[in-house]
Amino acid sequence: MTNCYITRNNYLEELTGPEPGCWVNLIAPSDSEINRISNKYNLDIDALKAALDADERSRIELEDNYTMILVNIPVIEEATDRELYSTIPLAIIVVDDAVITVCSEDTPILRQFSNGKVKDFYSNMKSRFILQILYKTSSLFLSYLRIIDRKSEDVESELHKSQRNKELIELLKLEKSLVYFTTALRSNEAILEKMLRLEIIKKYPEDVDLLEDVIVENKQAIEMANIYSGILSGTMDAFASVISNNLNIVMKVLSVVTIVLSIPTLIFSAYGMNTNLAGMPFAESPWGFMIVVIFALVIAVLAMVIFMKSKFLK
Repeated sequence: MTNCYITRNNYLEELTGPEPGCWVNLIAPSDSEINRISNKYNLDIDALKAALDADERSRIELEDNYTMILVNIPVIEEATDRELYSTIPLAIIVVDDAVITVCSEDTPILRQFSNGKVKDFYSNMKSRFILQILYKTSSLFLSYLRIIDRKSEDVESELHKSQRNKELIELLKLEKSLVYFTTALRSNEAILEKMLRLEIIKKYPEDVDLLEDVIVENKQAIEMANIYSGILSGTMDAFASVISNNLNIVMKVLSVVTIVLSIPTLIFSAYGMNTNLAGMPFAESPWGFMIVVIFALVIAVLAMVIFMKSKFLK
């Protein structure tokens, strides 16, 4: 899908086609759309397709007729049973008379710009537009990180009640999301530091301050991701130890029960042997069966008492 926007009289208008000073937004573009934009602005097709590769790394490409900034942005994968946070590439390509963005999904970041909800957004102010996109990206990372933190606390509370595999898998998904975020944020940090040295962002004096704000937001997101990842990893290890300890307790109880029950089994097995009755105690007594049963139960109870006093069950 291809959408074109331009700022006129402080209002964002949608165009039917590219014009000088416009913003061209490509969302999961088809080959025909890519070829049309490539021919229009004399761009390398591989540059336009770079953001469509989920494994593409963050980087800056400086060419004679364009500059491409490729960063990773956060997304929510809602196709899973529970929400999983991941990252996808977003390419920002700057040409002489336009800014082109390419992404494989319709993201909340670009949607804010297309809906006119970003303050001081002008399609013809290229460097500020780039920095505003990067600032919104860092802010979205921070927002998702706070959501992940709240989700991990909710799952932890559920684990205190019932230690099921479902909650543990959910914690694993959140930890996986934090790994994606940390990797993406560190890659974006390298891009931001490189942009600080480029002249294209110094066209407007206030853009330098905006870039510094973006760098601060990105570093804050990295610190939060590291902190939450450490907490989540510690929580996973703690619950793994608790589950292992509970399993040991269950096995210990079952071992004691097995030992206690084996005592009457040994006695009854001895009396069940095909031997001379004269050699078996209480064999001639009419109360012999009850005496043997009571004797076996008393021995079993004594064994249980011994185990309990030795704190073996604690």
